[in-house]
Amino acid sequence: MERSDSHILVFPFPTPGHINPMLQFSKRLASMGLRVTLVTTQPNTKPIEEAQSNYPIHIEPISDGFQPGEKAQSVEVYLEKFQKVASQSLAQLVEKLARSKRPIKFIVYDSVMPWALDTAQELGLDGAPFYTQSCAVSAIYYHVSQGMMKIPIEGKTASFPSMPLLGINDLPSFISDMDSYPSLLRLVLGRFSNFRKAKCLLINTFDMLEAEVGYVVLFIYVCMHMYLYNIYVYVCTYVYIGGMHAFLHIDT
Repeated sequence: MERSDSHILVFPFPTPGHINPMLQFSKRLASMGLRVTLVTTQPNTKPIEEAQSNYPIHIEPISDGFQPGEKAQSVEVYLEKFQKVASQSLAQLVEKLARSKRPIKFIVYDSVMPWALDTAQELGLDGAPFYTQSCAVSAIYYHVSQGMMKIPIEGKTASFPSMPLLGINDLPSFISDMDSYPSLLRLVLGRFSNFRKAKCLLINTFDMLEAEVGYVVLFIYVCMHMYLYNIYVYVCTYVYIGGMHAFLHIDT
């Protein structure tokens, strides 16, 4: 049962590996009485609806710019068209819900879609990127995106703060073999393009599995309350805020 006027929009990239963790995150929010609307492309709506729990998630389909059964000529073509069409569809959806009794208060978007934050802010909303991969993987991509780790990597090993020495084959395939998926490499590195504009970062991780790497990036335990548009929300996940990781507590 929804106990709050808070309405959170969750927008994953439309592939199972990105939808599933953000769907579980949405269920957690809904279990605390928040109204959650998950946005996805039409082909993904039925599987999500079938995976509903005792805490229902509201599903809103949007277009990715392609007709049913139509396939993009390449990954690059799909990503370019998806960004153009989905950003427009997202704006239209937020404006539609703004005329309802439960307008959107906050947007949680997939980190590989940094343009979603620009769209949200143009609509007067704030948002937070959700990193669907672990803290360690995200840290590796961050080092590469900021030029702190040069690619292609020379030698047989790579060193990152508070991680064991990694062999080339231990690295994400986009990094170890950067010519294999160049468009996807640009996608995962591009998610750090505007992350400092976000109010907070949500990372899909578990502290006991990543305590060491988390510590080096100031992954410390801090209990704090964050006031979001007249609501408190409690979320059991780690958040990167202003150079440190913290629990973001959202109390309804």
